[in-house]
Amino acid sequence: MKLLLYAAKDYDIKYFKRVGEADFPEIELEFIEPELDPMTATLAKGYDAICAFVSADVGAETLNVLSECGVKAVLMRCAGYNNVDVERAHELGIAVKRVPAYSPESIAEHAMTLAMSVNRHIHKAYNKVRENDFTLKGLRGHQMYGKTAGIVGTGKIGAGMCRICHGFGMKVIAYDIYENPSLKDFVEYVSLDELYERSDLISLHCPLTDESYHMINIDSIKKMKNDVILVNTSRGALVDTEQLIEGIRMGKFLGVGLDVYEEETGNVYEDKSDEIMMHSVTSRLLSFPNVIITSHQAFYTKEAVISISQTTLQNMVDAMNGVSGPNDC
Repeated sequence: MKLLLYAAKDYDIKYFKRVGEADFPEIELEFIEPELDPMTATLAKGYDAICAFVSADVGAETLNVLSECGVKAVLMRCAGYNNVDVERAHELGIAVKRVPAYSPESIAEHAMTLAMSVNRHIHKAYNKVRENDFTLKGLRGHQMYGKTAGIVGTGKIGAGMCRICHGFGMKVIAYDIYENPSLKDFVEYVSLDELYERSDLISLHCPLTDESYHMINIDSIKKMKNDVILVNTSRGALVDTEQLIEGIRMGKFLGVGLDVYEEETGNVYEDKSDEIMMHSVTSRLLSFPNVIITSHQAFYTKEAVISISQTTLQNMVDAMNGVSGPNDC
């Protein structure tokens, strides 16, 4: 069995090799730097399956090329697959599998890290002290104990965030189409509008669907408390970036922490330090002192990358053997 990994980074190579050699010797691994798109899809000729990440273009055109190359499976080494034309893949007889959960606590912990960092102005304090400025100007935060955390989406990651907020002594309210019974002893489920109105911290942990697209917009922002903290570690398009900027300029937010954002596709894991980002909404976001953006790194822990490698390679074996399961898209 031959598997080609697109957009392979050092950590992908390290852990996929380690897990592959130990547990999946029947899989022949190859790693390439280019991202998957209709042009690079031709590189998959001779491989049984390809592995891609959330930033890949796995639309109909790419899938058509992969099918012509004889690829039988697309393995996403991530939970999200909104960038995959699953319907077209099925029409072509290509299996699509993903990694639905990989150390969800890692992502929840990063979400709280972003919330606390913007709340206590850690990014500003770090730079001030490095310049021998030990004053407290601009560093006042809010106590989280006793405040209300609003968690949108209570799957494995959202549930982890609920538990963290509860551990901080916060009142936890949540919104989800499907309520999580394991959280009922300390989480109050409310409507989305009520969550916006009551929350001091709003953290997004839901999938990107037609219904959730741009759920954070100027209308929802106006319903929020003043000095609210907004965190997104889920999908960038949950937030209308232009309208978020409008809300920031209105003075609505104490802080905003983003690990994902609409414009990230061309930036994820790329070094753009020598480039001028013309007309970039990302640059505008970074101009605000109460905004922290990280580089889609919430998942990035040792435990998570090992889990991703193990699940992806098992998905390869299952796909080649025609085995269906919960990881199918």
